Amino acid sequence: MLGMRIGFAVPVSGSWATPANMVRVARRAEELGYHELWTFQRLLYPQGHPMGPVYRSVHDPVVTLAYLAGATSRVRLGVAVLNMPFFSPALLAKQLASLQAVSGGRLDAGLGLGWLPEEFAASGTPFERRGARGEEFVGLLRRLWSEETVAHDGGFYRLPPVHQDPRPGTPPPILLGGSAEVALRRAGRLADGWISSSREDLTRIDEKIAVVGEAARAAGRDPGALRFVTRGVTRIRPAGAADRAPLSGSFEEIRKDVADLAARGVTDVFHDLNFDPEIGSPDADPEESMRRAEAALEALAP
Repeated sequence: MLGMRIGFAVPVSGSWATPANMVRVARRAEELGYHELWTFQRLLYPQGHPMGPVYRSVHDPVVTLAYLAGATSRVRLGVAVLNMPFFSPALLAKQLASLQAVSGGRLDAGLGLGWLPEEFAASGTPFERRGARGEEFVGLLRRLWSEETVAHDGGFYRLPPVHQDPRPGTPPPILLGGSAEVALRRAGRLADGWISSSREDLTRIDEKIAVVGEAARAAGRDPGALRFVTRGVTRIRPAGAADRAPLSGSFEEIRKDVADLAARGVTDVFHDLNFDPEIGSPDADPEESMRRAEAALEALAP
């Protein structure tokens, strides 16, 4: 696993996601040498939706990372992902530039397009043409972080000549999500890396990494400079299950899965217990969730 960076998701979903537990997990992860802490976004939960209890109660990721920036000093701070259509480019550029400043340059900005129509309705944003909107959005973020004066009149956004200061001395890396081929190619053309979704088939993730890399080469970019981040939907279970999914099982099995991901081209993997309904649900026992999380932090440490 030479070069593989290991991260851990802080409690953001369900009953265990308290401020005290966020800090407890973040500080322990930093002590144990984890490279990254991660969060995710769920703006709202439609009444009666079947997506599952882990999405029912989720803290805002930007606020959470700002809080943890003050509780840690070394570990990187990531979000996988913020959905661009729910923001204006100027607002998100300002928030992330400030988060990059208060964290001392430790931010990894994962960005996506969203998929839940109700969240688009609540944000006043059309669901259609999300990909084109996202491309324009990423370009504006980079300009707002690097140019003294920005003027823009595009298909989705308009800026009169404006200044947005303070600009980050080192802009945060932009990592794009998405599983469709067009999204993978967009990441290769535009981003500093790609983040897999919670539903990714990890046994075939090398195929998607290859598509991102091909798009990077076609755009005259170096695929070797990109990061390939796996959201590790990690579930601690008894060993030896016949239908075991990657990153589900005993600690030994999960460590072997991480090694397999490295062999498939993954550069970063973070263990995310929020997506285990036994932990990330509003009905889970928070003390038991923390006990299991702390055992996982120790056992899966780099």
